[in-house]
Amino acid sequence: MTVDPVLRAHSPRYTPGPTPWPSLAIHAGVAVLWGLLFAGAFAFTGVFAWSVGLVYVAYDTVLLAFTFVQTWALRRARPAPALPATSLAVIVAAHNEAAVLPVTLAALFGQSAPADLVVIADDGSTDGTAELLARDFGLAPPALGSLSARSATHPLVWLRLPHGGKAAALNAALAAIDSEVVLTVDADTLLERQALAAIRAAFAADPNLVAATGVLTPVCDRSASGRLFEWFQSYEYIRNFLSRAAWERVGGLLLISGAFAGFRREAVRAVGGFDRDCLVEDYELIHRLRRHGARAGLGWTSRVVGGARARTAAPASLPAFLRQRRRWFGGFLQTQYWYRDMVGDARYGHLGTWMLPVKAFDTLQPVFGLTAFALLVWYLARGQVHVLLPVAIVIGSKIAIDLAFHLWSLRLYRAWAGGPPMGSAAAVLASLVEPFSFQLLRHTGAALGWVTFLSGRQTWGKQSRGGLVRA
Repeated sequence: MTVDPVLRAHSPRYTPGPTPWPSLAIHAGVAVLWGLLFAGAFAFTGVFAWSVGLVYVAYDTVLLAFTFVQTWALRRARPAPALPATSLAVIVAAHNEAAVLPVTLAALFGQSAPADLVVIADDGSTDGTAELLARDFGLAPPALGSLSARSATHPLVWLRLPHGGKAAALNAALAAIDSEVVLTVDADTLLERQALAAIRAAFAADPNLVAATGVLTPVCDRSASGRLFEWFQSYEYIRNFLSRAAWERVGGLLLISGAFAGFRREAVRAVGGFDRDCLVEDYELIHRLRRHGARAGLGWTSRVVGGARARTAAPASLPAFLRQRRRWFGGFLQTQYWYRDMVGDARYGHLGTWMLPVKAFDTLQPVFGLTAFALLVWYLARGQVHVLLPVAIVIGSKIAIDLAFHLWSLRLYRAWAGGPPMGSAAAVLASLVEPFSFQLLRHTGAALGWVTFLSGRQTWGKQSRGGLVRA
């Protein structure tokens, strides 16, 4: 496959340089730390035999404290001022999504500040997508690689493409339009009415803003497992988006959800567009944008927009959940490896000296977590009460801290992003149950991501959209 020369010039995986010593030291240090702590399980007594768990708990607690401090100001979130609107187009990359496209498009056309244009980047669909676009919007099939004429009833065009994957479809759409800002919306994501207005305002307010994400709420189907996974993932998403807001405030935001992401079009094209060989093309693109922006002295920034809300389809079963997290973590490892030269580099500000070193630790966080749990099972099986009792105190204290943060985060999230209130009783129950259930599943999916990263396997299953259609 021919690689775009602009992408080749800006992606370090094509033009890698020597790995700087701070990056080597940070990544190697994380691995050595795990080895030493694991060995301590057989060398120490009492609570220090569980040193790997102590470090895991301490690390997570420090990140909670960081998020708490950095997001304190969000409790009095203010509406964005009215500013001149930027031109904005929405790209919906879709492959066999006819079942959910009607509700996705209805949400887009029902915006308080609708897009100037919506592009269906049809990635070789073989279901009823063509019939849907013709029947409901009067669009005639264009030639492959071309845009259709604009619908007579809606600001909608059809870009028909051979099947090449999401990144290729997005790149083709970026080249075919001329809007200043583009919003990528997955076909299984429903925007709330004010979402586009909030994204427009964010880009109008900051000319250096090149990437922004909205706030997502997961939606699963109504099966028993779907309800359970939606419950856990709802709280997880709240914490994750507050964490993104915290990193934004120190200039370290890297994770822009491709399911609902805004970009300054010319900036994306300047660095070569989306990388079709990456497992997480949205996450990798932000690295490339921030890397180029810092090196060229452009001052490019990224942010999360609390007033831009959307609902997105989420895994509703254990196999689907593990597949998703395997891909996410495998792509994270892939990107961390490609951009290892940024880790510890002060040229990138707090992104290089804070965020990416934290991400270096995150590469082995699931290993720390699963090791800590396995050791607990081992101590329990051997009846080592002298270890289990002090460890139980540590775990109980950690659950209390998590619970306090959990309840605070619900209140803060409501003030910042809005949306319906969530019950405190359910939040308490989630805090008690999650460390011994959902958290282990997340770590298991991430451990599988290591297999994906090392093997290069990139085959994924189909996800159910039933919950989203009902929503």
